[in-house]
Amino acid sequence: MLKACKQHIEDLFPFFKEGKLLVACSGGLDSVVLAHILRELEYNIGLAHCNFSLRGKESDEDEAFVINLSEKWNVPVFTETFNTKEYAATHKLSTQMAARELRYNWFEELLKDFKYDYILTAHHADDNLETFLINLSRGSGLRGLTGITEQNDKIIRPLLPFSREEIFHFAKKEKLFWREDSSNASSDYLRNELRHEVIPPFKKASKGLLKSLQKTQRNLQQTEALVSDYMVLVRNLVMQETSQGFEISISKLQELPNPDALLYELLSPFQFTAWDDISGLLYAQSGKQVFASNFRLIKDREVLIITKITSEEKKVSKFISENETQIDSPLKMSFFPTDKMGYIDTNTVYVDASKISYPLVLRRWEEGDVFQPFGMKGKKKLSKFFKDEKLSLASKEQIWILLSNNQIVWVVGYRMDDRFKITPTTDKILKIAVAH
Repeated sequence: MLKACKQHIEDLFPFFKEGKLLVACSGGLDSVVLAHILRELEYNIGLAHCNFSLRGKESDEDEAFVINLSEKWNVPVFTETFNTKEYAATHKLSTQMAARELRYNWFEELLKDFKYDYILTAHHADDNLETFLINLSRGSGLRGLTGITEQNDKIIRPLLPFSREEIFHFAKKEKLFWREDSSNASSDYLRNELRHEVIPPFKKASKGLLKSLQKTQRNLQQTEALVSDYMVLVRNLVMQETSQGFEISISKLQELPNPDALLYELLSPFQFTAWDDISGLLYAQSGKQVFASNFRLIKDREVLIITKITSEEKKVSKFISENETQIDSPLKMSFFPTDKMGYIDTNTVYVDASKISYPLVLRRWEEGDVFQPFGMKGKKKLSKFFKDEKLSLASKEQIWILLSNNQIVWVVGYRMDDRFKITPTTDKILKIAVAH
C-alpha cells in the first residue's frame, strides 16, 4: 500500500514535496495510517487533533495518544478542546454538524497562523460508499452522488482510493497502534448502521463493489461537469439578480426541457430541500413560500423570488411545509393526516387540519407568547401557564411551540391550543407527534 499511495500522491499531488502538510489526526486507524505514510515518504507534516469533549475520559485519552505520537515521531502537534454540545445548542445544529463546523473553522485558523499549505484528512473508499448511500437514501441529486472529492481547495484526501480493509492490513503489517472510538461500534447513527449492518453483506454479494463505485462516480463527475456548463447558460437565460435577491422567470423556465430538474439545479446553491413543494411552486398561487435555512422562495405571479432570511426571522428554528410528514431537527416530529383520533398523550395531539395554515413554524417560546389552553375559553400568557404548571427555569428553557399563522397550535409536550381542537364538524384530522 505504501508504494501505491506514493504513486497516487506523486500523480495527483506533486506539490506535496514543497508544501507544509497538516494532518487531521483523531488517533484512530485511518488518520494514524495517513500520518505514518506521509512521514515514511518524508513529507513535511504536522498533526492537528480536535478534542470534542463528547466521550469524557476517552476523548482526553485520544488527545494524549496523538500528543505522544507526535513526540515519538518528532513532528509538530496542535490540539484544541471544544464544548461541542454547547456549540450545537447555541447554533441549533446536530452534534455531528457542530463538530464538523468547529473542526474546519479551527483548521482554517491553523493554516493561516502557522503557514501550513494544506489540511489532509484520512477519508477512504469505504467512507465514500457510506456517503453515497446516505445521499442516495435522502433523494440526493447528481451532485450528492458524485462522492467525496479528493481535493476541495486546501483540503485534500489522499487515501480515497484505498479501502478500510487495505488500511487495516497495512497498519497490522507496520505494527502501528491506534485508538478505537467506542461510538463507532454503535448503530445509533445512520452512518454507523450502514457501516455495520448494510455494507458488509452488500460487499459480500457484490465483489469489487468499491472499485465499481469509483468507476461509477468518475462517470457521474463527468456528467456533472456537462450539467454545470449547461446551467451557466440556463442561469443567464431565466435568472437575474435584483436589489432584494434573485428572480427566476417561470415562463422562460417552462419553455425549456425538464423545468423541474432545472429548478432543482438553480436552487441547489441556496440549500433548499423540500423539492415537492418547490416544483409545485411553478403552478401554485401567488404568495406561496418555501424556506431553506438562510433563504426564502416566494411565488409572485410570473416569477420565483429568492430572498435572504433576516436575522430576526432566523429566530425561527424550523419552517414545516404542507408536504412534510416528518422532521428530524430541532425535534423529531411527525405530521400525518388521518380520519380518526387515536391515543392521546403529552407527545401526541390531533388537530383540525382545515384550521392549519402552512408553513407551520416550530420555535422556542418567547416572553409575550399567548395561547388558549385546551378546554379553556380565555387566553393565557405562556409565562403564566408555566408558572401554574410549576415548571422550573431549566424546563421552560427547553420548551418548543408549534405555530400556524402566528397562532400557537401546540405547546409541545404540554398543551394544545383549544382553537385547533377536533369538533363534530371536523372532516380532516392531522395527527402531530413528537418522539423522545
